[in-house]
Amino acid sequence: MHAITAAANDPNVDVDKMERLLSMHERMHARANEQKFNAAMTKAQAAMGPISADAVNPQTRSTYASYAQLNRALRPIYTKNGFALSFDTDDSPKENHIRVLCYVSHAAGHMRTYKCDMPADGKGAKGGDVMTKTHAHGSAMTYSQRYLLKLIFNVAIGESDDDGNGAGADPGAVRQATEADRLTDSLFHRLRETKTDKAAAALWAEGASALAATQRRDLYTEFKDAVIAHRQRLKAGARS
Repeated sequence: MHAITAAANDPNVDVDKMERLLSMHERMHARANEQKFNAAMTKAQAAMGPISADAVNPQTRSTYASYAQLNRALRPIYTKNGFALSFDTDDSPKENHIRVLCYVSHAAGHMRTYKCDMPADGKGAKGGDVMTKTHAHGSAMTYSQRYLLKLIFNVAIGESDDDGNGAGADPGAVRQATEADRLTDSLFHRLRETKTDKAAAALWAEGASALAATQRRDLYTEFKDAVIAHRQRLKAGARS
């Protein structure tokens, strides 16, 4: 930096030489910031233990850690080490997908961008419509955030509590989630069997009450969107 300052104060210095000096300084500064980023990432990851799963995928029956669970465990650690995360979306080159971006910036000035593409067509595991486009977009966004958080910090998802060193989920939470998911599966099966709008409306009244009691807003919304889509198809069929 001293050499650059001296060159800047010298009226006889060659302009090209000055530009080369500035470019070299910028590269050295960027490299130093990246090294600080990497050192802080190593320190942050060393402080991150396994995170307990707190939810169950109703289609695959696999347990997972929700975004809230991951965020609760990781945010205090990565912010303490100078990191900040921000998410954004972009067009995906894949049809019916959404691209989610995560910008990981460090206090030293270096930033790294991570991305993933997720389906956002509202289709379930068996190919049927299970949610509206709006809900599918939000669901893909949430899934991507979870995926990226795990990817960025290389965290493992455990099956039990870790005495508060990680996310510390209530052991009964997963069991309760499983019961709610089984209820939802049953409701979806019965919904597919309904042939009239009146029957679908009656099932919604029953299912809405039962799902509200589970306090699983995600399943409640998913079933509501499926009922709306199913009733629209039934009404369209009745008019044709």
